[in-house]
Amino acid sequence: MEPTNRSDDVLHWVTLSMILDYLINEYWFEELSELVRINCFKNFPSKESSLKYLRKTEWARLQVQWLYVRTVLEKQ
Repeated sequence: MEPTNRSDDVLHWVTLSMILDYLINEYWFEELSELVRINCFKNFPSKESSLKYLRKTEWARLQVQWLYVRTVLEKQ
């Protein structure tokens, strides 16, 4: 099996913190809570509480990563 070429991977070298910074800047928490329905974006939103939740909750983290990839690719 050949190693995967990671240069095409949009998430390569991108941390969850960097993803949140990008999405918060792009959408703000109000729109983020509509796009990814998790309470940490809706009730008393903060980057710190969102990071804590997303690190523990795989399904939510995958949705946020998917939104990031979709948003980045749409801008290209």
